[in-house]
Amino acid sequence: MDATLSAAKSSLPRAFVLGDGLNALGVVRSLAAGGVPVLAVANRADALVFRSRHARAHAVLPLEGGACVEGLLALAAQQSRPPALFLTEEKTVRTVSEHREVLQAACRIALPEHGRLMALMHKQGFQALAEASGAPIPRLVHLESEVDLPLLERLTFPCVLKPARKDYAYGARFKKAYVVDSPVRVAELYREIAPVLADIVVQEWIPGEDSDIYFCLQYIGADGRLAGSFAGRKLRSWPPRIGGTASCLPAWDEAAELERLTHDFFRAVGFVGMGSMEYKRDPRDGRFYMIEPTVARTDFQEEVATVNGVNLPHIAYCHEAGLPLPELRPGRPTIWRDAVVDRWSRQEQGGAGGLEAGLAVCDALWRWSDPRPWWGSARARVEGKLRTLLRLAVGS
Repeated sequence: MDATLSAAKSSLPRAFVLGDGLNALGVVRSLAAGGVPVLAVANRADALVFRSRHARAHAVLPLEGGACVEGLLALAAQQSRPPALFLTEEKTVRTVSEHREVLQAACRIALPEHGRLMALMHKQGFQALAEASGAPIPRLVHLESEVDLPLLERLTFPCVLKPARKDYAYGARFKKAYVVDSPVRVAELYREIAPVLADIVVQEWIPGEDSDIYFCLQYIGADGRLAGSFAGRKLRSWPPRIGGTASCLPAWDEAAELERLTHDFFRAVGFVGMGSMEYKRDPRDGRFYMIEPTVARTDFQEEVATVNGVNLPHIAYCHEAGLPLPELRPGRPTIWRDAVVDRWSRQEQGGAGGLEAGLAVCDALWRWSDPRPWWGSARARVEGKLRTLLRLAVGS
C-alpha cells in the first residue's frame, strides 16, 4: 500500500510557487500539506522560501520579464505533466499575463482576459468596474497630474492617498498610504510624490479600527466555478490602519455575506483564478465597502485559510489538475500572525478588543516541523542590526 501511495504521489503534476517571503512560504506549506510536490522559484539563492523543507526543488529565476518566461518554460519542459503555477507578486502576474499564450500551453493557471486583469490591478480601473457593477465602494478621485487636483472637491475628507498601481520606486521612498485631512494636504504630498509616480488615487476614508477590515479569499476555476472561499478579519495591521496584515483570524459569522459580495463582483467582471477582496465595515452604517482586490495571485495572509481548514492553494491545484477537491476541515478558530510586525502594531495601538482571547495562534514563520525559515529570518535581522550598529560606530 505504501508503495502504491508513493507511486501515486510521484505521478502528480508539480506545483511551481513563484516568489519569496511569507506569502510564498505559506503557499508552499499549504500545498505540501496536501501532498503536492513543490518547486519554489525565487530571484535569489538565499530566498526565505528555499529554506523550507517542503520545497522539494528550487530554481533561481527573475520574477518578471522575458528571462522569467524563458526559465519557466524550460522548467516546465522537464516535467512529465504540465505544472500548476502559483504567483505571489504583482510584477510576476503582469509578466505571466502578457505571455499567457506560451505559458498556458505549458503550465496550468487560470487567468481572466488580460485587459480585464490589468484594469483590476489598477485602482482607478477597479473603481470603474465596481461602480458599473453596483458594488459598494467609497468614492475616489484619480490624479495623473496637478491639473486633476481640483477634482478633489468632489470628495468628503478625510481621505486616503495611495498609488494607483504597484510601483517599486514609490514603495522604496513613500508610505503604502497616507490619511489626509484636506485637499491642501493632498496637493502638498502629490507634488512630492509625482516626480516618482504621478499615478495616484485619493479615496474617501472609512473610519474604524484594524479589526474593522475584512477580506474574502477565493479560487474560481477556469470553468467559472467557485471552488473554494474563506472569509477573514484582520486583528492588526502594520502600519496601523493603512498597512499590511500583521495578524488575522476567520470571520465565520460574516462569511456568507462576504462570499456573496466577492463572488457576485468577480462573476460580474469575468474574473477567474486566484483572487481576494478586502473590505472595511463602516461603523456608521454597518455595511461592508470594497477597498481593493488581489487578483491572479495569492494574498499575503493566504495561509490563514489553510490553518483554519480551507486549504485554497490545494483546492486550486486539485481543481485545475482534475483531481477530487480536498475536504474542508474548519475547526477551532486559529489566528495567523506575523509575529514581528504584530508586536510593533500592538505596542503602538494596543490589543484588538478581546477578539483574540483564548484562540490558538499559528506563527507565519515558526513551525516545529519546518524551523529553517524562522532561523534564517532571525539571522538576517540580527545581521542587519549589527551592520547598522557598525555604520553608526564608524560614523561617530
